Amino acid sequence: MKKPSFENIANMFLKNFFQGLVIIGPIGLTIFVIWYIVSAIDNLVPSLAKQVPGLVFVSIILFTAILGYLGNKFVVGRFFFDTMDSLLEKTPGVKHIYTPTKDVMSSFVGDKKKFNDPVWVKTNENPEIWRIGFLTQKEMSDVDKHNYVAVYLPHSYAISGWVIVTEEKNIKPVVGMTAASAMKFAVSGGVAGFHSDENIFKAPE
Repeated sequence: MKKPSFENIANMFLKNFFQGLVIIGPIGLTIFVIWYIVSAIDNLVPSLAKQVPGLVFVSIILFTAILGYLGNKFVVGRFFFDTMDSLLEKTPGVKHIYTPTKDVMSSFVGDKKKFNDPVWVKTNENPEIWRIGFLTQKEMSDVDKHNYVAVYLPHSYAISGWVIVTEEKNIKPVVGMTAASAMKFAVSGGVAGFHSDENIFKAPE
């Protein structure tokens, strides 16, 4: 039997090491992010956090959920929050912080989510290249761009993206993917989210 060479042993070690990183990396990063968020919120009230770790975090989560429930289910709550919203949107200086923040957050969560209309966008004619994005404005006539639409194109492996304005003929609706799957497909660089939660890419044996 041929004795394994140092190169073969090293290659096998590296292969197993990187496979281990693939397994432990996402788990470790998820745990770290959750721990960081919980710790950061807990530290808003350091004295209480030292006595009962996690209490501040749980309290704020429950308080936020209760506010959302009151704002949606009760007329008085809805009136109060609408009044506050209107006041903050008209306050000089404050409105430049409040309004963009509200628009961005409502685009991702809540009843007025904006990234729920995935489309294919032709970004090059020859050779023909298509990118996946989200239709955010179905018409741009208010800014003298008739028959044009606005599409948000998310970056892969990032929380950023960019907006393009293109003719309606350059977009097609995405068929076979939900908005969540389309976002996963785009952000993962095409590795995940296509038709199912299974990855398209599999590491070579």
